[in-house]
Amino acid sequence: MAKLRIMSTNVWRCAENKPWWSERGLDCSSAARAPGIAKAYSETMPDIIGTQECDVIFREHLPKEVAKLGLNYSFITAGFTSVFYNNDTLELVESEYVVYPENIPEYEGVFNNDDSKSFCLAVFRTKADGKYIVFAGTHLWWMHGDPGPSYRPHSHEAREYQMNCMLDHLDAFRKKYNCPAVAVGDINAKYDSLAINAALSRGWHHAHDIATEYADERNGWHYCFPDGYVEYEPSPFKEGIDHILVGGEPEGFVKRFERYTPDYYVSLSDHYPVFADVEF
Repeated sequence: MAKLRIMSTNVWRCAENKPWWSERGLDCSSAARAPGIAKAYSETMPDIIGTQECDVIFREHLPKEVAKLGLNYSFITAGFTSVFYNNDTLELVESEYVVYPENIPEYEGVFNNDDSKSFCLAVFRTKADGKYIVFAGTHLWWMHGDPGPSYRPHSHEAREYQMNCMLDHLDAFRKKYNCPAVAVGDINAKYDSLAINAALSRGWHHAHDIATEYADERNGWHYCFPDGYVEYEPSPFKEGIDHILVGGEPEGFVKRFERYTPDYYVSLSDHYPVFADVEF
C-alpha cells in the first residue's frame, strides 16, 4: 500500500522588503521568508509539494533552505509553479510544464500575468512498491469576475478554461499510466465556482469531500501583503481558494485533508499550506 502526503503552497511573490514591514523591524522579502516556509515542510514532510508564486528569488533560496534542514528533496524548476518531491519515497518518471495562454476562446481580455499562471505536471513512481501517480500543481488567473475591486470581465470563465486545460493533460497521463491523479494549487476561486464545478463535472473529486479520516473545515487564507498582515481568523471551508482535486482514484484514496496553520506562518504568506494524505 503506497502512502503519500501531497501539499500545495502559495509562497507569496514578494521579492523585496516593504516599508510597512521594515518600519516594524520585519522583513517580508522572499529570502527572509524562505527559511520559515522550509520549516513548515520539515514539520509536515510532504512527499510532493506544488508551489505557486515561486519567483526567481524563491527558486534560488527555497531549495537551499530545504537542504539545510536535511530534507532529501529534488526541485523541478517550472517557473512560478515549481515542484518539490521527496527522493526517499519517489522517483520522477517524466514531467511537463505548461504556461496557460494569455487569451481564451470567445472572450476578450488577457488572463495571464508574467507567465505566472501555469501548471507543472509530473509522473512519479513510488520506491516502496513501484506504483504510479500523476501530479499537477497549478496557479489559475487571479482577478475577480464580478464588478468590484480588481475586476476583469470573464475572469470566472478564464479560470474554468484553465482548469479544463490542466485536467485534459492530467486525464491523458493518468490513462497512460493507469493510475490516480492529484491536482493541487491556488485556484483563485471558491468551492462554488465555475473552475471547481468544471472539475467535479468531469468526475474529479475534492479531497475535502472524500477524506475518510479528517477534513479540515477552514478556508486557509488571511491578509498578508506589502502593506501589512492580520492574524488568521478562519472562514468556512467553502471560502477557501487553495484546493486539492483527485481523479481516477480507488475507494478510500484520500485519508486526510488539512490546512497547516502554525502561528509563525502568519507573516510568511497569505496562503497557508494545504495537504492531503492518500493511500493506494
